[in-house]
Amino acid sequence: MGKAVPKNLKSRASILIKEFPDKFTIDFDKNKQFLNSLQLPFTNEVRNLIAGYITRKVKQKLAS
Repeated sequence: MGKAVPKNLKSRASILIKEFPDKFTIDFDKNKQFLNSLQLPFTNEVRNLIAGYITRKVKQKLAS
């Protein structure tokens, strides 16, 4: 099993998904690049965790 995503990162990711619903895809690298383009003060680790969480949420949304 993988590591759990902290609650504060989930809430940040949820806000980003609500603000930019059409910008995120099922591709992790594209989501990571989009987060970089926003120039938010995230460390590389936090950016990757958020991008991964958003990618999983988009995949779940498409599957349902």
